Amino acid sequence: MKMRYASVCSGVEAPTVAWHPLGWKPQFFSEIEKFPSAVLEHHYPDVPNHGDMLNYKDWPDYDKANGIQLLVGGTPCQSFSVAGLRKGLDDPRGNLMLTFLGVAKKYNPKWIIWENVPGVLSSNQGRDFGTFLTALGQIGYGFAYRVLDAQYFGVAQRRRRVFVVGHSGDWRCAAAVLFEQASLRGDPAPSREEREAVAKATTRGTPVNDPGRWPAEVASTLNAYFGEKQGLEDQHINDGAPLFVPSTTGPLTAGMHKGPRGTEAIESNHVIVSPRLRRLTPRECERLQGFSDDYTRIPWRNKAPEDCPDGPRYKAMGNSMAVPVMRWIGERIEMVEELPV
Repeated sequence: MKMRYASVCSGVEAPTVAWHPLGWKPQFFSEIEKFPSAVLEHHYPDVPNHGDMLNYKDWPDYDKANGIQLLVGGTPCQSFSVAGLRKGLDDPRGNLMLTFLGVAKKYNPKWIIWENVPGVLSSNQGRDFGTFLTALGQIGYGFAYRVLDAQYFGVAQRRRRVFVVGHSGDWRCAAAVLFEQASLRGDPAPSREEREAVAKATTRGTPVNDPGRWPAEVASTLNAYFGEKQGLEDQHINDGAPLFVPSTTGPLTAGMHKGPRGTEAIESNHVIVSPRLRRLTPRECERLQGFSDDYTRIPWRNKAPEDCPDGPRYKAMGNSMAVPVMRWIGERIEMVEELPV
């Protein structure tokens, strides 16, 4: 089954990069920020971008032959992040998770995938997430959710995210996507075995990237503010060199762009090339998210790709989903679709 899907809060489209090898086809995107929208236009000129998802009621309908079979989106996480103000559904950005369900009700896809930060589980003492799940059930979806960490899917980055998978009318299909038989039995592999498997994966690389070019250890979570307003192009050293991380790093924080007096960057937030210290490059951030090299290096504001600024590229990667995680979820959905009824 070649899935026809719609993506909201699309960013630079990790789902489409992940699912292209599966033969799945995007029907439309929904992204409002200028740089990610330009990346979408550059890579997918034939896929419409409907813009602001608050206007979903005005979006075109799709006939049965071209209907939406899957809806995917990661609504803004700022209101649910532990680092944020934790206003939850009182924050208009948090309310976009309910708008996401409005889009689902309009197009009635068979499958739903929703992603957010783990902080959503405790926001407003769990009531915000409970509201989302209750509403999901009310519009006819059975569901399952799980926290997945990108480091166990072949990228050298600790990136824990909550994934909710919904299936029209049946929670068992959703659970079969997110939970392998071993995890359902309650006998996961020992942590030492997990780390050994991750070390091999990070050395190997992922199918969407050049093998052998990942960091030797696992980096911390990228965020949307890493490198913003820094003029980091002057600090790049040997952009194509292998990346070495001294053990696991501390978080890559927003404070890293404050400048010399306000910077909070420490050694573990940098990478080491020879005896020198430098920051991650946009290309390396793309690799940490599972994208191909220079995926976000596009013509921008009348400048050639080689002059594309680093700031929006960092932000795009910090806001993105991890490609290998989305690939795994897509493959699991295909597996469930192929099971006999």
